[in-house]
Amino acid sequence: MCENNKFFPALLTCFLLTAIKLDNWQKRTFQQKLTFLARFLTILGPMKKWTFLLMLLPMLVQAQNKTLFAYMDFNRFVKVFSNNYFFQLDHNEVYNMTLGDNLICYQNAQKDFKIYDGNQSKLITNQMVKFKQSDNLVAWNIGSLLYYWEDGTPHNITAFGGDYAVGDSLVVFQDTRFNTLNVIYKGETIQLMQQTEEMYMPEVVGDNVVVFRDNGENYKVFWRGEIFEIGVWSGAQKIQFVAGTDIVAFNDPNTRTFAVFENGEFVDVEQIWAGKMKAGRGFVAYEDVQGNLKVFGGGKQSDVASFNQFWDAKDDLVVWGDANSTFIWQNGEKKQVLNYTVQEWKLKNDVMAFKTNVGGVGACVNGKVHEITNMTNTEYVINGHGVMVTLANRTVMILSQGQIFRD
Repeated sequence: MCENNKFFPALLTCFLLTAIKLDNWQKRTFQQKLTFLARFLTILGPMKKWTFLLMLLPMLVQAQNKTLFAYMDFNRFVKVFSNNYFFQLDHNEVYNMTLGDNLICYQNAQKDFKIYDGNQSKLITNQMVKFKQSDNLVAWNIGSLLYYWEDGTPHNITAFGGDYAVGDSLVVFQDTRFNTLNVIYKGETIQLMQQTEEMYMPEVVGDNVVVFRDNGENYKVFWRGEIFEIGVWSGAQKIQFVAGTDIVAFNDPNTRTFAVFENGEFVDVEQIWAGKMKAGRGFVAYEDVQGNLKVFGGGKQSDVASFNQFWDAKDDLVVWGDANSTFIWQNGEKKQVLNYTVQEWKLKNDVMAFKTNVGGVGACVNGKVHEITNMTNTEYVINGHGVMVTLANRTVMILSQGQIFRD
């Protein structure tokens, strides 16, 4: 049979690479890439699966660590760093530019609204728009006309649009024709509620979760196409929520507990309200009543620090200062990354960018510390799994996949 042919692996690899190209590989999220490959591997035998997984591992790592940046150089040209190369984004002056892990949205001097998806810049409309974006989705309005962009394709939403918000996998919007609050999830429009009085937006919109309050003051959670009830609360002080990916945390005024919504269930994590709280990807970091820093995720609670000097959390990371050192928590593990406490920092994905103790800029990427520059008077930003530092003369230094690129 063909499987015994010595050319079979090469032929199958060519087939896979062709399929990847036709599937717009660079436009897919990392989870979508894994789903595509899992379906492909079902046609292979057990041994061949392992062989092809090893062959594709560099491709997966590169896809996961994609770095995309945009900036204005000293000539006022907007340039892009993508796939480890610098190039000019547009030949016109650019303004109102926003940056996501996989997308760059901007308007130029000709009033063109464009989206750059890592491969090419696409003209969406030449009319004046207002827009909002996340790492993967974009929504915009022209007056009451509302649209969104996903997987390289623009879609109409409604001609009676009101306010709207964008997460990494959903768009929440008001339809003023029927006074409804709706969410677009996986290409499907789902009505959350019909509002009877003045319209209002949800309490919080996370990456793939929405918390909203209906007309009867009943708080609810939308998650993965389903709606879960929290309970009724009509007190003068509204419930404060924090939302991440697949998780929501709040102090429950009815039970007086600190509660977490995770995987379709509500869990009372603490019997007393928590203080400061922040949500990441599949976890919540919070301070208990005694000021201890803790993490809850995956159904388990972990003690992180008892005497923290500061702490922060976002996406994949928790960072804190203890005993004049800086620590991170990632994937359930604690690690000291610096022998001093940072005074200024930013978090995104698995990256912490910070001002060093000599005034320069450094970064901790997936637990590994890098020194980018010792120069002061700089600005820095995180996107994807990299860090861009803009120097005083408008030149840039970009940390991407462990290397520093300069322009």
